[in-house]
Amino acid sequence: MSYHDEMSRTLSYARHDTLEGLLQRGRGLGAQRALAEPGAGAPFVYDGIRRDWKWDSQTETRCVYQARLIRDLELSPTPLVDQLAGDEEECLRAADVLELLALDGSDEAREGLRAYIRAGEHWVAVLQSVADGWPAEWWEDLGDVARARISGEEDLPWSFEPWGRFGIMLPGRRFPPRPSLSPLSDEELLALLTADGTEFNTKVDALRALAVREPVPGLIPLVPSLGTLDGRRPLPRLRPAIARLGALAVPAAREWAADGRDWLAALGAAVLADHPGPEALPGLVAELAEQWEARVWCGPDTTAQRLARFGPEAADAVPVLWRFWRRTPHSYERADYLKALAAIDSSGLDEAYTESLWDCEERARLLAIASAPHHPQALHRIAVLRDDPMETPEVRAAARARLAP
Repeated sequence: MSYHDEMSRTLSYARHDTLEGLLQRGRGLGAQRALAEPGAGAPFVYDGIRRDWKWDSQTETRCVYQARLIRDLELSPTPLVDQLAGDEEECLRAADVLELLALDGSDEAREGLRAYIRAGEHWVAVLQSVADGWPAEWWEDLGDVARARISGEEDLPWSFEPWGRFGIMLPGRRFPPRPSLSPLSDEELLALLTADGTEFNTKVDALRALAVREPVPGLIPLVPSLGTLDGRRPLPRLRPAIARLGALAVPAAREWAADGRDWLAALGAAVLADHPGPEALPGLVAELAEQWEARVWCGPDTTAQRLARFGPEAADAVPVLWRFWRRTPHSYERADYLKALAAIDSSGLDEAYTESLWDCEERARLLAIASAPHHPQALHRIAVLRDDPMETPEVRAAARARLAP
């Protein structure tokens, strides 16, 4: 059983409207209340780094949220430096926060991580992380340490850096990175998908490139040919590429849904479900209500996205959407609930957008930067995000754009 499975089985979240519960969920309101009550919030901030409260560690993030709280509440990084000595997951959670605190100017955080790289058990992952996020001059002098320690590692790292810079040759790990297909035109990407001699990974890379572009209708007739060789599943990244097509894929999806290949029928059914007709509205409203009654936290975001397509006609879903937004422990879904509410009934969203400027999730902060009302509190917070060295480049860029004259 993984650590996350064990945590989900043995831990329960505090109430959504308490300071502890808000911080566990990464809500912006939790950060705001903690700043108003520094003494009350400190234990919960440390607890959130010691124990992983993320519902899904693959899609949710907390480190920027937690690092800002450590800084803004003027809490000591010492407990996090001590946490580096824990198991691998505890170590890496602490390291993620310390790495950001160092960028903000904390000498204790920076030296704590450097000392850990010299002697700690999980030093390889920590070194790779700081090499990715820190200026080179903060870590490149650790080459002698890396060369001396790497021979004692049973599980060698897969990344190229910082090992290449240190002159460390890792057996079996010297696969050259595949060139990006982003510079190719739509027509060139489609040609790669149709050519008989195109390698599997190249087709996947072509679909990955199409999944972040404006819709390419020429992909639609190719879909039935884009299954794996064993005929059991679609190529990786096909589903996101089809999602970019939106309603353009619906006519073809009706044919896919009736196909004898299970993977293609499932893909067609998913496209049709994402673009429901008017007759589907009562069932979707009922589905969301049932998900709430059963406290199903993973999946209602998809129902919310489908309801959003009906606009104000889906007004019966609004109270349940607000409940999910306030109470879900699955922080990654909050932005989808706000988007659905904006499409159906935007009443009360100004306050939610403003709160989301403090949210743990980048998607929520980006949405809030774009949508928060033009009043002093929100604008001041956007300026803070713009100038915060711990913030992600995407959020800083969005904040600069929002505040540009």
